[in-house]
Amino acid sequence: MTITFLTREGFEKLQEELDHLRTVRRQEIANRLHEAMEGGELIENAEYEDAKNEQAFVEGKIKEIEILLATARVISEDEKSETIQVGTTVTIKEEGSNEETYTIVGAAEANPRAGKISNESPLGKALLSRKAGEKAKVDAPAGSFEVQIIKIG
Repeated sequence: MTITFLTREGFEKLQEELDHLRTVRRQEIANRLHEAMEGGELIENAEYEDAKNEQAFVEGKIKEIEILLATARVISEDEKSETIQVGTTVTIKEEGSNEETYTIVGAAEANPRAGKISNESPLGKALLSRKAGEKAKVDAPAGSFEVQIIKIG
């Protein structure tokens, strides 16, 4: 099984989502199915079909999150390291651009707009194991570029 890297915050958010899906969403769908069954012919009942489809989606999402959490490795953001690793916050600068700060996270938590990039992304891969002051060549789909690592932490 593939290890999923998660921050403590990401792990807790997924756990909350799983709890919500198991308790609230399952009950809502069960109520919809019950109401749809009372509505008469199930063969021609669009509401029943819609509820069954939603139930399948929610059950799939529950299974997906259960697997993510079961294979998760919670990364410590408190560990100080001289090299960039999953959980590290890093400030970089591309020539001709402003400095940007990112936290390297696992793919399940990646959200570049929120400053969280995946360790599996081209930029994330290029930064891993590097030190402050070094340059990293990023092989992105749109072409290669180089970034200067300004600071770690």
